[in-house]
Amino acid sequence: MARFIIEGGNSLAGALTPQGAKNEALQVICATLLTQGTVTLSNIPEISDVIKLIDILKNMGVKVVRLEKGIYSFCADQVDVDFLTSPLFFQQASALRGSIMIIGPMLARFGKGTIPQPGGDKIGRRRLDTHFRGFESLGARFIFDPDKALFRVEAKKLKGCYILLEEASVTGTANLIMAAVLAEGTTTIYNAACEPYIQQLCHMLIRMGARMEGIGSNLLHIYGVTSLTGCEHRLLPDMIEVGSFIGLAAMTSSDLTIRNVAYDYLGIIPDSFSKMGIKLIRMGDDIRIPVQDHYEIESFIDGSIMTISDAPWPGLTPDLLSIFLVIATQARGSVLIHQKMFESRLFFVDRLIDMGSKIILCDPHRATVIGLDRSHPLRATRMTSPDIRAGVALLIAALSANGTSTIDNIDQIDRGYENIDSRLNAIGAKIRRE
Repeated sequence: MARFIIEGGNSLAGALTPQGAKNEALQVICATLLTQGTVTLSNIPEISDVIKLIDILKNMGVKVVRLEKGIYSFCADQVDVDFLTSPLFFQQASALRGSIMIIGPMLARFGKGTIPQPGGDKIGRRRLDTHFRGFESLGARFIFDPDKALFRVEAKKLKGCYILLEEASVTGTANLIMAAVLAEGTTTIYNAACEPYIQQLCHMLIRMGARMEGIGSNLLHIYGVTSLTGCEHRLLPDMIEVGSFIGLAAMTSSDLTIRNVAYDYLGIIPDSFSKMGIKLIRMGDDIRIPVQDHYEIESFIDGSIMTISDAPWPGLTPDLLSIFLVIATQARGSVLIHQKMFESRLFFVDRLIDMGSKIILCDPHRATVIGLDRSHPLRATRMTSPDIRAGVALLIAALSANGTSTIDNIDQIDRGYENIDSRLNAIGAKIRRE
């Protein structure tokens, strides 16, 4: 198992370009199963989760060609449906949360799909009810084998219908969209997730021949077609990596420029960092974060403590709350971080407390951070990355801390951030991979 050795306390300087969006990549790669035509995807992040999904598709019989770095073509004209019942598929799919989105395309095109309980970050309960109840509404039969932790769906023909999602699940919405594009008739999905990555999936499907309305809203109308064709599609930059780099600049008092961020797709992310007192300068499609010796958290208009919380898009993505929590430790002022979606995502704060942060973990969903205003730099320590986002938050904390820190289990970080050590070392960080 690999680890990072970090020499902290150094300012960084230079420019960073965010990788392609991980969450979009997992969706659009699964969507290539909907057609016999060739789909070419560019700006794919070559991170472990994405490579694992590509390997699964290869084993399913999809012809995958790496044209150059970040550009792949997919041709699913000879899919081996039976591979989904093989021990190898169970092994691969159970290690990857994104594998759940194979089911929608397989059900739509081949009338059946099987998936083991998928893996992913251990950040709390991540229910799959939204996916399978939606498939049942479309006319599929759902079978669950609790002994094998195996999910199976089958249908002779999916029929369009009205679906009211009980939660605005991003992967659930993506799965149901991919199933509905080949269903007979009209499907209406209300309370749909509408993140930019869902919008990107919809635009890609339209280029493949799908018909739908309401993209960017929580009310989608999908008009089923009989088949789809190939297309070309470019992924957005990863907004989570953009937010991570903003937090890195603030914590290390660095002058950083983040290039080609697709600013108009960032939603309230820039404003949320501004509430933390972090100065952002927009330069076209780039963001510059100048050196700030101090940054002060705003209060609400009535003077009460600021709350930063996650919400369905266009609210703040939960994937960035770990970053906001870390940058608050060196701010002037206090903030309540409220993680509404997952009940285990804040448990990494004990490492930050060991480093000298003033944090009160109120309950599994809320933490109050009393900023140190840089009066006491964080102390170096040894820690373990519990998941992708907390791992990067701890890396940022270590880069700002005086002394040498160690982060174990960095395979978790590699799942979501491509070559993060070499990219940060290029702008002055001192990170060694062992």
